[in-house]
Amino acid sequence: MATKLYYTAPNLTEWDTHITHSMEKEGRYFITLEATAFYPHGGGQPCDTGTIQGIRVVDVFLEEGDIWHEVERLPEDVKVVCQLDWERRFDHMQQHSGQHLLSAVCLELLGARTESFHLGQEYATIDVNCSGITPEQLSAIEQEVNRQIYSNRNIKSYFVTHEQLQDIPLVKTPKVTENIRIVEIEGIEYNACGGTHVDQTGEIGIIKCLKWEKQKGMARIHFKCGARALQDFNESVRILDVLSARFNTGRKDILTRFEKWEQEHRQLKAQVELLQEENASYQIKELLSAVQGHVLAHVFEQKSFQEMQQLATKLTAEHDLLVLLATTADNKIILTHNGTQAVACGAFFKENLGAFQGKGGGSNQSAQAAFPSREDLLSFFETARRQFVQG
Repeated sequence: MATKLYYTAPNLTEWDTHITHSMEKEGRYFITLEATAFYPHGGGQPCDTGTIQGIRVVDVFLEEGDIWHEVERLPEDVKVVCQLDWERRFDHMQQHSGQHLLSAVCLELLGARTESFHLGQEYATIDVNCSGITPEQLSAIEQEVNRQIYSNRNIKSYFVTHEQLQDIPLVKTPKVTENIRIVEIEGIEYNACGGTHVDQTGEIGIIKCLKWEKQKGMARIHFKCGARALQDFNESVRILDVLSARFNTGRKDILTRFEKWEQEHRQLKAQVELLQEENASYQIKELLSAVQGHVLAHVFEQKSFQEMQQLATKLTAEHDLLVLLATTADNKIILTHNGTQAVACGAFFKENLGAFQGKGGGSNQSAQAAFPSREDLLSFFETARRQFVQG
């Protein structure tokens, strides 16, 4: 069994060791080491990465007591130099120690125990056994957890026997009965845990609670610690600076300026809708003047299909006509009536579209179609118009 350097020397980043086993399986390469500081997946914490003899480590996992390292290719030598990706390791240590502290504060302030922990690439989450958290409670949790960080309490880990557990006030009884590892935050909590942790709470840096949401009857808290929280803050400041420049105002006045912009936008939208309604009325008068028999047919050059649909709806609501409208802006066409005409729109499209490379369909009273080119659209339009007008 390999020596677990991530427990005995958690700050180690480079070491020499020997390969004890190696194998290839389905085009992938795996090795075990005499001693390893690469932490395998487990307890909600992702594995470490780095290099072995300059070869990238892509995965580390525990299988039947052995720690296997998946590498891009097998090293040629048995004696190897290993290097740990410290930035990734320290990030995981900050998040995991932060989780322990956050869970302890949730238990103290809410009486809610943490049931699960997940450390993702963007943020970490804990699920606590309460139905909900108020904004005031979440703020109080964040304030208290950061106060404990500032206290810079010691965090230490050690192994105990099952018998020694009787004297330790654990948050939760561990499932294992041997090789039980305790992570203790001085004066805060004792927790059975196999993950990697910082030495003092001060190294967590900061904990930012982002939000909470309901998850299977519990409250899931999203949070970031340390460098992740700083990166999130910097990104938020960058966004605020862009908005400040865009609205030509200070950060503190952005919300007020945005509310004013929304009000102006609503007013402009109402004015545009009114103008569109007036324009539609003028267009309808012009279109009605060109009606041939019971058929109103017209091709628009710039109108969107949505605008054309709205116009067709208004026309059929107010007049007993067969309406055939097309737009070359996106090569689409609509055929519709209010039920007073004998034309089955969908059936007509189904029977005739294929000859013009059109695709579409519809019901007896309304159908629509699209064409690959302007020429195909206009050819179909003229064929349909002529057939309907001639009756």
